[in-house]
Amino acid sequence: MTKEEIIEMARKAGFVDYELDDGTTNAFDKRYERFAKLVAEKEREECAQIADEWSVAYPHPSKVIAETIRARIEK
Repeated sequence: MTKEEIIEMARKAGFVDYELDDGTTNAFDKRYERFAKLVAEKEREECAQIADEWSVAYPHPSKVIAETIRARIEK
């Protein structure tokens, strides 16, 4: 997830510009980036758990799907 994508989502969530700009040359507060990464990790793990459950009941490529979801790294 890029910085721009995080800022766009923050705005959609109701953040206003002064909450995203700390007034320094590094205007983007790194806390937002870390928070977005934690949310994405949680969502990936929940998706992977669904695939794990399917692989137990219905052995097929869903185990590979779960492993692929977990292995996905941030861009």
